[in-house]
Amino acid sequence: MARSPATATAPVWPIRPERLTAAPADASGPPARAGPGIALMVLAMCLMASMDATAKWLVEDHSIAQILLVRFSMFLAVAMALAWRRGLRRTARSARPGLQVLRCLVMLAEIYAFIWAFSLLPLADVHGIAAVSPLIAMALAAALLGERVGWRRWIAVGVGLVGVLVIVRPGSGAMGWAASIAVAAAFLWALFQVLVRKVGLEDSVETTSLYTAAVAVAVLACAAPFMWRPADGEGWTLMLTVGALGSLGHLVLFRALQLAPASVLQPFGYAMVVWAAAMGFLLFGDVPDAWTVAGVAIVVAGGLYAFRLERAGSFPGLGRHGPSP
Repeated sequence: MARSPATATAPVWPIRPERLTAAPADASGPPARAGPGIALMVLAMCLMASMDATAKWLVEDHSIAQILLVRFSMFLAVAMALAWRRGLRRTARSARPGLQVLRCLVMLAEIYAFIWAFSLLPLADVHGIAAVSPLIAMALAAALLGERVGWRRWIAVGVGLVGVLVIVRPGSGAMGWAASIAVAAAFLWALFQVLVRKVGLEDSVETTSLYTAAVAVAVLACAAPFMWRPADGEGWTLMLTVGALGSLGHLVLFRALQLAPASVLQPFGYAMVVWAAAMGFLLFGDVPDAWTVAGVAIVVAGGLYAFRLERAGSFPGLGRHGPSP
């Protein structure tokens, strides 16, 4: 499995079913500690980007299904531990089991699409496109959750989409059809966030985490045997590393959201793009071009504008989606 990092061109995943499953700091609870929370948020993004880079390296020789089966099996152990503290039977009860299963299926489709996109494009490019997902989620929330969308909010969405167009440059042939896969993955991620917000209105963080892991393992256990490729010691080590980084990233993010409100932490989620660009350069020799950098800057500007509106109280529901991935 030895290879030159600069020539590896396999996929990896940026979605985080675990990423939004932590209980946010509540104004009625203990005082928020923004500094430590922000530091942990940036660390969590580093862990997630490391997971992506490890998977990108690994997927050259192993199927996506087997990589994800190992990853979610390890996350299932974390989810079971969280459920055990609350009571397994109580946690397994969902007010919306059908919606939970649908959410998990959307999650798997989204992860698969992102991995496919990463097999064709550099880490930073796909992460740059993915950064528009929270803005797409705002638009979807208006249709699916009945949330109020004012003209300023639509401006933020429009700015983000302009940024994606700058990155993709349709018609230029710079990214080709691979860009459409990344855009589809970003849309699925946005839909996933809205579904998480929906189930979060009735189900606990622990319940959502348990469904995430259990449904994923059940589906992947059926698919992986038909796509399994023999793994040597290095392959198993890398697959276990992917699972460990994902689970550790989840726990670090969980703690970050306990220390500081999600509305404070979310802008620092864009650190993921920076980490991805750095790892893409160091491990795979990918250097983002000027168009990608400019497009990412526009997307981030739209996202930060939306968060600023929320902090100012213009849109009370924005960015608070409870237990999301």
